[in-house]
Amino acid sequence: MSDFEYDLFVIGAGSGGVRAARIASSHGARVAIAEEFRIGGTCVIRGCVPKKLLVYASRFSDEFKDAGGFGWTLPERTFDWPSLIAAKDKEISRLEAAYRTTLDKYKVEVFPERAMCLSPNEVRLSASGRTITAKTILIATGGHPNVDRKLPGIEHVITSNEVFNLKKFPRRIVIAGGGYIATEFASIFHGLGSDVTLIYRGEKILRGFDDDLRDGLVETMKARGIRIINEKVFTKIEKTASGLVGTITGGETLEADQILFAIGRSPNARGLGLEAIGVQMDPENAIVVDNHSQTTVPSIYAVGDVTNRVNLTPVAIREGQAFADSVFGNKPTLVDYTTIPTAVFTTPEIGTVGFTEQEAKNQYGDVHVYKGSFRTMKAILGGRDERTLMKLVVQSETDRVVGVHILGPDAAEIVQTAAIAVRLGAKKSDFDQTMALHPSAAEELVTLREKWMAPGEAAA
Repeated sequence: MSDFEYDLFVIGAGSGGVRAARIASSHGARVAIAEEFRIGGTCVIRGCVPKKLLVYASRFSDEFKDAGGFGWTLPERTFDWPSLIAAKDKEISRLEAAYRTTLDKYKVEVFPERAMCLSPNEVRLSASGRTITAKTILIATGGHPNVDRKLPGIEHVITSNEVFNLKKFPRRIVIAGGGYIATEFASIFHGLGSDVTLIYRGEKILRGFDDDLRDGLVETMKARGIRIINEKVFTKIEKTASGLVGTITGGETLEADQILFAIGRSPNARGLGLEAIGVQMDPENAIVVDNHSQTTVPSIYAVGDVTNRVNLTPVAIREGQAFADSVFGNKPTLVDYTTIPTAVFTTPEIGTVGFTEQEAKNQYGDVHVYKGSFRTMKAILGGRDERTLMKLVVQSETDRVVGVHILGPDAAEIVQTAAIAVRLGAKKSDFDQTMALHPSAAEELVTLREKWMAPGEAAA
């Protein structure tokens, strides 16, 4: 009989933690999991899922506006924020219940309270004070939104934790940040009818994405009426009788009903007792792990955003699965972090996989670039000037497609499939020999034939 109460104790019931618990249990392990908030974690409760529901809601304004080009006459439109939030809450509750059902099905015991490590094999539950022993402990506590604590008036801002539960719809909103969350909420609130300003400390939003996508999105967002302020930050925020006033670098003031900070996220590793028992942290307070997600304490592992590797939900899930298969299933598994597809659910949205053009040049030297920009059939008939961009980055020597980048409707759906081809090492000739599906926007990926050259490149 084991000396421990559980074979595995998981701290954090988000996507990675729940997957690890379920798979470990399926391998015969006795598993428990602790969660101080709600089952499902950031993605399900106040992240990807509710955000995507709001994205869908925000895009109806385009559909209504374009409907006239297709012969539809619509009555005056109205939008009710409380109704949307209520519908969102109902769906999130359904998903949380599904997660609980899964844990029950796999006989994972759930402790609805905060847990911290007392030793390499002990955890303490904060509410009950109970101490539990486990052979292996997994930390899957995710991350939290950053704010500038030194900024005067920071207490007046909201983050992605609060934005999904606003009681009143903000007619004016200023969003600080330039990554996924900031740009997505800029599109969401603009689509729902807000006056939106995006302020970003950097030169160009969406650092790390292909420059053509970044430039194309900025152009479209501005054309839609979203104001983008670059290379400036807030210097103070004040509450007034009519809302909030934020002062930015240079002295300009921005009036708003809400100011949303989306300036990145940090790992939830503090207060878990980890450093006291020898778990190493990096300078950004992320848990240091090896390729098998094992920390510097052999009995303790960590997956997901708390390790600050690739902070995406599917990555956390894959890490949780690999951990459980390796430790409890006798199936040593490593996570492949190459060719991870990702999307930015702005309007229009971005879907991308593989190297950007610049990354490919840095990696391989000589690359070929193929790209096309066009108005979709729907945009033409709807009277919309926005263009879709599709781009392939090809390693010259091998003809292998090493990057696929799309800006336009359904970009995420297209890139998910394209990611299979990129991961399998498909060549540009394979794309060329694939029959086009007509009429579709995606057929552009297999009909791009002419190499794109920068001005002056051909002459050289």
